[in-house]
Amino acid sequence: MPRFAFEDFTPGHTQMLGPITVAKEHILGFAREYDAQPFHVDEIAAKDSFIGTLIASGWHTCCINMRLVADETLLDSTAMGAPGIEEVKWLKPVRPGDTLRSRMTILDSRPSKSKPNLGLVRFGYEMMNQADETVFTQKNWVMFARRDAEPFAGGGKGVLAAVASSMPGKVPEREIPHISANPYFEDLVIGETEELGSHTFEPDDIIRFARQFDPQPFHVDAEAAKNSLFGSLCASGWQTASVWMKHMVAYRDRIRTSALARGTRPARLGPSPGFTNLKWLKPVYAGDTVTYRTTVTAKRTSASRPGWGLVFHHNTGTNQHGEDVFSFDGMVFWERQA
Repeated sequence: MPRFAFEDFTPGHTQMLGPITVAKEHILGFAREYDAQPFHVDEIAAKDSFIGTLIASGWHTCCINMRLVADETLLDSTAMGAPGIEEVKWLKPVRPGDTLRSRMTILDSRPSKSKPNLGLVRFGYEMMNQADETVFTQKNWVMFARRDAEPFAGGGKGVLAAVASSMPGKVPEREIPHISANPYFEDLVIGETEELGSHTFEPDDIIRFARQFDPQPFHVDAEAAKNSLFGSLCASGWQTASVWMKHMVAYRDRIRTSALARGTRPARLGPSPGFTNLKWLKPVYAGDTVTYRTTVTAKRTSASRPGWGLVFHHNTGTNQHGEDVFSFDGMVFWERQA
């Protein structure tokens, strides 16, 4: 019998998770696979970057927090997955050798209106380094079965989409004009969309990622997944997001290569301060192919960083059936024309 069910999460309760020390090889390993920007994978190139030193990918920080939560709470609970993330803020860089702890606070709880044997718990996380500096914050809901709930065996697949659709955030119309080659901040046009690429989620990759960052049964065990809310092996939401980042980096690399071939200097991107409205709308099952897109939604010049602007973008993932499985609103520092 799991230790924690929906009834055990009391709003106001706080718990410290960790600590965990972030080794340089772990930063490099995650970044090389999912976020191979220079300031994440190359110590020399990082010295000439926006931050000036090698730092962990923000998505890696999210995954580290996920692992702490899984080890100390979720793996001994009736957790049934999360519909999304309300907000993440990357407040300070995570550097090699940093030791991180995460303060978990239960913010709210409510019974599910559509599934009486389910409840939702809202968590807040504040991750701190060894100097007690806050490097990351996150807010999100997680679904839990009630203690006396009957097994789901895949009977609640629609719950994920229903809960996600109740979260704030509007999906823009999916028009797909082409973004100009090598755009600087001034060149970006609001409403332009680019297709980043597609990825097929193979069972071995789903399990490999989940074992490292999100080892809940429905991500690591095909048999156990049959008796979960999802009914079959499915990818961690953080893997879905990390693969989006992988395709975004590959897309930027294609722009960079094209610009250099024409004899022009590529526009640079800096780090991201965070994101909002991340929604895992449908499970990504083993064998699914997800196509990722990004749309520029707004931009403004940076008051604190001369020569840079802040660009806002809406991002989606669509499976082979044309169903949206993933979306979020992000922001990133973008180089301005000299």
